[in-house]
Amino acid sequence: MSQGLTIPPDLEAEMTPRVQAHVEMLHGRVTQLEQEVADLRRELTKIARFALQPAQPPAIGAERGVADTKPTPPKTRRQRGGQPGHQKHERPLIPTDECDDVQSIRPHSCRRCGTTLQGHDPSPLRHQVFELPEIRLHVTEYQLHRLTCACCGRQTCAELPEGVTSSQSGPRLVAFTALLMGLFRQSKRRVSLFCETLFGHSVSPGLVVKHQQQVSDSLEASYGEVLAAIPEQTAVSADETPTKQQNQHAWIWTVVAATFTVFHVRLTKAAVVIRELLGDDFSGVVTSDRAKTYHWVWRHQWCWAHLKRDFEKMSLRDGPAGQIGHKLLNCTHQLFHHWHRVRDGTITRRGFACLITRLRSEVEQILTDGSCCADTATAATCTELLSYFDNLWLFVYCPGVEPTNNAAERSLRHAVIWKHLSFGTQSDHGSRFVERLLTVVETCRQQKRNTFQFLIDSITAQRQGQKAPSLLSGV
Repeated sequence: MSQGLTIPPDLEAEMTPRVQAHVEMLHGRVTQLEQEVADLRRELTKIARFALQPAQPPAIGAERGVADTKPTPPKTRRQRGGQPGHQKHERPLIPTDECDDVQSIRPHSCRRCGTTLQGHDPSPLRHQVFELPEIRLHVTEYQLHRLTCACCGRQTCAELPEGVTSSQSGPRLVAFTALLMGLFRQSKRRVSLFCETLFGHSVSPGLVVKHQQQVSDSLEASYGEVLAAIPEQTAVSADETPTKQQNQHAWIWTVVAATFTVFHVRLTKAAVVIRELLGDDFSGVVTSDRAKTYHWVWRHQWCWAHLKRDFEKMSLRDGPAGQIGHKLLNCTHQLFHHWHRVRDGTITRRGFACLITRLRSEVEQILTDGSCCADTATAATCTELLSYFDNLWLFVYCPGVEPTNNAAERSLRHAVIWKHLSFGTQSDHGSRFVERLLTVVETCRQQKRNTFQFLIDSITAQRQGQKAPSLLSGV
């Protein structure tokens, strides 16, 4: 008999042996199904408890032992790489007259009967091989003769040609080592090893430091020119990131304009730095985060990408604070949707301004309600946004102003990677080199100019006593 169910004695007496055996089999099946139902209920309870937990980043969930419920994608039988029927991609052949070497290869005999072949194929099959040439330094020796005057007996020594200095490194070599440090983020010892490996010529770390100083000096005038052009801009983006200088706290500041970018390394994060960069009479619009460093700016556009992050945090709170966050987040999504339509040309700026007028009133009402919220963090954020409410909407009415600070964030990315690899600078001279070279690299990228050629031109101009090339002309 089943342990879960039993047959009453009065019924069991009336059953035939076959009926009794069938009933016992059914009792066993019922008991088995009840056990399976109980197991399924326990699993559903676990899933329901996990679903009620608030959303959290994967790293936090892993630390707390929460299992990853992301479904595993089904396995596919497709092989890696290109699939049958996909479009083939090949390197396009360059014109024959642009090749450095052209070799015409003809078959000598017929592959079937062996008869000697003659003639010319007007359209032969073309196969091109791209190869690096042998890399070696080009060395020029200047022999300065000392000649004696037949009249007075005085010796006179020849002088180096114009543009040739006492340095043993030419402009291209100096620019190359600077580019390895500033653009490709290599240390001085790595640059020394690279040159010795590639050129077979010893370039010591001390010589690399001299090259760094030469490049920094040659860029001083060009850097000063873009620095002086910042106050004349109508719209800029600004940001900063911490670094080190001789184990002291320092900051890399960046100001991004439409056609150039300026980096500035200083030992303070105070507002005095951005005041020096923009000037006290700056009348344009500055786009940045909500840092108090920029609160003195008359026309200050706050970054909506930063605001969106704050609204997302707010939406995770319980009660009315979370509802306020959800409402503000929804308004932010609408704002970016309308802005993308403006950039795509789907709507005009006039139509965009009309849509934002209604959205602006809605945001103001939500912030007013949020300033009275019992949650102190939510109330403080809403009160601050109401106090600087106009700073949220300058991009609607000022051409050239973006609703986010992404331009400055992108320009700082290279500087952030550099500081993590180099651990900062060891002197004021090193900081000047960093800010000037980063300025040249990012500005040339904006203007689609060759950074290497600009450095060569700058070094050559300094050695020949000529005017430094401009970072503003774009030519």
